[in-house]
Amino acid sequence: MPSPFPGMNPFLEHEDVWSDFHGRFIPAAAEEIGKQVRPTYIVKIDRNVYVHELPEGERRLLGRPDIYLAQSSQEAKQASQSSATLTAPARAQLVPLTIVEHQGFIEIRDGLDRSLITAIELLSPSNKEHGSDRDQYLAKRSRYLDTGVHLVEIDLLRGGPRLPLHPPPQGDYCVLVSRAEQRPNVDLWPIRLHDSLPEIPIPLRAAGESVPLNLQTILHRVYDAAGYGDYVYDVDPRPPLSAENRRWAAELIKR
Repeated sequence: MPSPFPGMNPFLEHEDVWSDFHGRFIPAAAEEIGKQVRPTYIVKIDRNVYVHELPEGERRLLGRPDIYLAQSSQEAKQASQSSATLTAPARAQLVPLTIVEHQGFIEIRDGLDRSLITAIELLSPSNKEHGSDRDQYLAKRSRYLDTGVHLVEIDLLRGGPRLPLHPPPQGDYCVLVSRAEQRPNVDLWPIRLHDSLPEIPIPLRAAGESVPLNLQTILHRVYDAAGYGDYVYDVDPRPPLSAENRRWAAELIKR
């Protein structure tokens, strides 16, 4: 059964679900695009890698011995006089943990020379929230925009500040298609919670050449395959919905 929502399902934005949704959405979209462009183009999935090191105050104990024997000074003296020796206890160390986050994205490359034609990014919270990950993504975004690479940017998250765009899009979600030959102008789809996700053109090499990608169809396919209906409604969406939208969502789920 498909998602009960007409467009983006806000329960998929919850932090306990989003990573799985992101990981399933990218391959499903790549498969749909690949059907339409092979063998002229190659559709590949690559990964952005973000490494987070916890600050000093958040270092954690990684392990400790299961049994620890403490000796009194008298016991130690007796042990030293005995032929038997005691093994020194194991010690644990407080070390900083690093968290590695992988985010998939899609590349469309020329089938002959392997040159990059189009990059398709599904934004994650770390791409939007102010910090090093956002800075890293914006630097990558700038490299796309400074070259002849087309960029498709899909933002299906209500939370977090929007990425730079003038004027800023109005709506809960948005999709951006930036064709290299049209820059600095871009095509933009602002999307409200109650709207269906659009079918968008995926740019290819020739000017004006594209293939369609129906985002709503991909979402429904992923929702069914992942079995989200079995468990995502056990918790409230994050960010929370307004009172009016909570009533609307409850009615959709009930049906």
